[in-house]
Amino acid sequence: MKTINQFYAAWTDPSLKPTAIRVALVVGTTLFILNHGAAVLEGKMNRNRWLAGLVTYLVPYTVSIHGQHVARSQQR
Repeated sequence: MKTINQFYAAWTDPSLKPTAIRVALVVGTTLFILNHGAAVLEGKMNRNRWLAGLVTYLVPYTVSIHGQHVARSQQR
């Protein structure tokens, strides 16, 4: 349970959010275009694809948060 609480605290830490949001926007948009760009242009996006598109942004956000949290922890 301690790990889950630490994860949630890091995921919502206001000092980590700006970098994580920038990473998510750049990496997420690149991946979204590669994975779903054709479907958007062809009008073939469905609910499952939009959900996958959301995850496309959440993954780099989470990876960035994790990296920042680990780096901060190692500095202590």
